[in-house]
Amino acid sequence: MGLLDALMGNASEVSIEDVQEQLAPMLADNESVSTAYRLVRDLIVFTSSRIVLIDKQGISGRKVNYHSIPYKSITQFSVETAGHFDMDSELRVWVSGQDGPVTIELNKKAAAGVQHTLANRLFG
Repeated sequence: MGLLDALMGNASEVSIEDVQEQLAPMLADNESVSTAYRLVRDLIVFTSSRIVLIDKQGISGRKVNYHSIPYKSITQFSVETAGHFDMDSELRVWVSGQDGPVTIELNKKAAAGVQHTLANRLFG
């Protein structure tokens, strides 16, 4: 991940193997990590069953919030790609039962991969 992306809070892709090992205790027996993106200390993980938003809290990052969004609960999503002067992309995911979308900032390289992963999970 580039220093500029880290400072701006944009997500970039990380090793699937590292994330799979880290999340092994919380994944279902038949669940596997397909793609993961790091946002400074936080992670956005796409598994075979859900999206997991991992929010490390506090200075030490010991307190962690895991927010799981099952693919079957996603009603729609949008990906706004970066422009010439806009350096980031944005993912919006609407979940049934919630008023507004979950919004996640991505770097422009990650936008296509995120859109591809969601399309495969929701429509494939």
